Amino acid sequence: MALRISDLMRRRLLHIVAAFAVLAAMLPNVPSDAAAKPAVTKARKDPCLSKPSKWARQECEEYNHSAPGDEYFGRMKLSYLGINNTFHDENVRAGAYTTDSGIISKVGFADEALEAWAHKYPGDPQLARSYFLAIAMYKKIYTRDAQQKAWTYMHVLTARFANTYFGRLERADLSRGFTEHYFANPQLCPTPLPSGVMPEETPAASPTPSPQPGQPKIDIIVPPCVQPSPIPTPMESELPLESASPMPTPRL
Repeated sequence: MALRISDLMRRRLLHIVAAFAVLAAMLPNVPSDAAAKPAVTKARKDPCLSKPSKWARQECEEYNHSAPGDEYFGRMKLSYLGINNTFHDENVRAGAYTTDSGIISKVGFADEALEAWAHKYPGDPQLARSYFLAIAMYKKIYTRDAQQKAWTYMHVLTARFANTYFGRLERADLSRGFTEHYFANPQLCPTPLPSGVMPEETPAASPTPSPQPGQPKIDIIVPPCVQPSPIPTPMESELPLESASPMPTPRL
């Protein structure tokens, strides 16, 4: 009797196991957590892939690479709008050209902020406009350092932002050629010759060599000579006492 009961229970267990196997085969395939994790991680790395169009994905990528409007850079804590306004305002104030130290100082602070911004957000699309404004400003500062800075930024803009509006403008400007303008150091005016003495013939100035391929032309402006300051003569009160004329004796 005991054997019959155990055989019956064994058969029932086999039927239950077979039923569970049939139910498992009928259920849909559900991915495990390990298989779902890579998809979630990929979506987090590039959230712009879910955008419906290429234009929307580009807008999303530019937004993710842009600096926040309330973030400030450099010692003067300038936002990207403050950087652009500084370049624009000082460009207007400079006129045709300038060597004003006040303008150069303000432009230097804006340039420092621009470099900090570009270092932290190298893919920010707004950098193209700022580089374009910086180039226009540095072209008007007639110092050697400023002219070389303009030349450097022209190549940065055309290399990193070639497909932007400002990159195309700068590429066309480079194709026409660029000339650096800056002043030479002023020299003292020559001492006037005595009457009847003829000046010696000065050798003709040698022509400026042509620039090497890929380098800008250079226009060095010679400023007017500076008159030497006259040697101060000692005042009569500063002469030694023995050389001074005696005071007249007052009449009684």
